[in-house]
Amino acid sequence: MTTWTVPGVPDKERCLVMGVVNVTPDSFSDGGQWFDPDEAVRHGLELVEQGADIVDVGGESTRPGAARVSLAEELRRVEPVIRALSQEGVTVSVDTMRAEVAQVAVLAGASLVNDVSGGLADPAMSRLVAEAGVPYVVMHWRGHSHDMETRAIYSDVLTEVAEELRKRVDNVLAEGVAESQILVDPGLGFAKRAEHDWALLAGIGRLNELGYPVIIGASRKRFLGRLLADAEGTPRPFSRSDDATLAVTALAAHAGAWCVRVHHVRPNADAVRVAAAWQRGEGVR
Repeated sequence: MTTWTVPGVPDKERCLVMGVVNVTPDSFSDGGQWFDPDEAVRHGLELVEQGADIVDVGGESTRPGAARVSLAEELRRVEPVIRALSQEGVTVSVDTMRAEVAQVAVLAGASLVNDVSGGLADPAMSRLVAEAGVPYVVMHWRGHSHDMETRAIYSDVLTEVAEELRKRVDNVLAEGVAESQILVDPGLGFAKRAEHDWALLAGIGRLNELGYPVIIGASRKRFLGRLLADAEGTPRPFSRSDDATLAVTALAAHAGAWCVRVHHVRPNADAVRVAAAWQRGEGVR
């Protein structure tokens, strides 16, 4: 496993676990459960107790077809949650495409900016991150939720995603973001069909060749539900895909992913520890 040190993020001899707190009424897997700020904070603390190294707080659903929320509403949702968790000593990331939200989040204590658009949705994001000096997740992205499925066209998905990520990173560097701040995410499910997601997972080693820590966000995504469809072809519900997520987590960790982003933390934290022990065993001859 490649080990990475990212400013403001725990340094562990294993793949890190990022727990998800969706402060939204409409996220694909758990929308509405943590919409109340107090409930969101309580859930975030529970995720840390279960083994999360980072808690990712988002106030805007990016599921296929989702409509964007206003800047004011996104800020209303995430700022109090991030502030409260940070005051409890939690390492918090903010899941946002808006530079203004990222700025408020960092001032409230967020240690990392997780931008699913990789800076494409808001041209001010890269400059904000450069000034803040916090780690920045650059995800592969081809467009907003309302039309991203029409853009899932690839001849060689691994090569194209790696090249598009490389170009995005170059643009971010040109805006003043330091190489040491950058993390990359192949964007499973974002302008990807199931076969694309599986090819990207199988190609984590190739993504590592970009030279930046890789985050994998497979938890409860549609490609898992479709794999586990019943005899009539009905996909497995999101909430019943957690066992499949565990398998992806263990395999991704073994393949060198720096971090996995998950909803159900405790078993995934166990899985990355198993993967780390497996790798240590491989080193014993």
